[in-house]
Amino acid sequence: MMQVAYVSTYVPKKCGLATYTHHLRQNVKDARWWKGMDPVIVLSDGNDQTDPGNPALWPLPKEQRDAYAKMADKINQSDVSLVSLQHEFGIFGGEAGAYILDFVRQLKKPLITTFHTVFENPAEPYRSIQQAIAERSDRIIVMNRKAVAYLSNAFSIPAEKIAFIPHGTPVPNPQARAEFRNRLRWADRKVMMTFGLLSRGKGIERIIEILPDVVRAVPNVLYAIVGQTHPEVKKREGESYRQQLQKLIREKRLENHVLMIDRYISEEELVAYITACDLYITPYPGMQQITSGTLAYAVGLGRPVLTTPYSYAQDLLGDYKQLLIPFDARSQWVEMMSELLSHDSVLQQWEKRMARIGKSMHWPLVGKKHALLFARTVEMAQEKWQAAGGKQVASVTG
Repeated sequence: MMQVAYVSTYVPKKCGLATYTHHLRQNVKDARWWKGMDPVIVLSDGNDQTDPGNPALWPLPKEQRDAYAKMADKINQSDVSLVSLQHEFGIFGGEAGAYILDFVRQLKKPLITTFHTVFENPAEPYRSIQQAIAERSDRIIVMNRKAVAYLSNAFSIPAEKIAFIPHGTPVPNPQARAEFRNRLRWADRKVMMTFGLLSRGKGIERIIEILPDVVRAVPNVLYAIVGQTHPEVKKREGESYRQQLQKLIREKRLENHVLMIDRYISEEELVAYITACDLYITPYPGMQQITSGTLAYAVGLGRPVLTTPYSYAQDLLGDYKQLLIPFDARSQWVEMMSELLSHDSVLQQWEKRMARIGKSMHWPLVGKKHALLFARTVEMAQEKWQAAGGKQVASVTG
């Protein structure tokens, strides 16, 4: 049977990549009817709570450079058939995560890399690192169709080497919506929601600034800002940004219309919050963001959305450009939020449209697509190994 090793952060670490890898691993396994152990090479900074007694979790100390090549050797000598590298620059040691290059260069097994960050015009030191990983990888997975052209143009990678597979999301449970709304005491409110680790640059203050205009049209509107302050932000500036938002809320007399939930939200809670909200918004001012797990979850769960037209939003919602609002288009934001929240029939139409998009994003289907790609890559590696007379093959597609 095919055994896949994943390289990533992993639960119980509280980060989106850890959660993503957990779901990917489980759904690929389910799609293959595979009951064996798929190991996870877990990046650790010394403060993680990884279960040391779990034989499936192989810790990789983030800042110990020599550990990367040693881990590759361990995989080379194991029964692992293929390695799935979940790549974000910040999770690996060295400048821009350069230590991971020692791992991929030493690895002798087929490698599929999922790039969670892709730049249209990559600059150093990111460019050379990403190019080296891309060239060594047998296949590359991206979650944004725009990223195929970005990688192909920047690194001269054949487009057929790059596979688009949507960001995975939970399967929705619309029947639970009323229960969630009652539990959260949202049953009599029109709820807009933004989720994520709180930090500057996400446009939240813009929504608070224009919210009084929405309140005049929708008196029972509630804006839920869900998530604790980003730990790196908290180290640098404490809670100054949250306090700035709270001051703005008071100045605008919005205490009854804004709810800030300042704590870690589990996956189960997040699904409940998104399912219960009426409108999910991502008002990010930056346009380069290539993926957004929160927007993916909202669409996958069938919720109406409004967003700025950053890269991932354009790719996901390109057929519905009226949902893509420029950051500075104040009147357009007010008009669309008021229109959607004032008419249940309009919201219901958008729920159906989002559900149609979201069907292709549910984890069982996404897991199956990964499993098929993994299996075909292993087959190609075996075919190439046989054609080479049993000699070591560095890359299936190279």
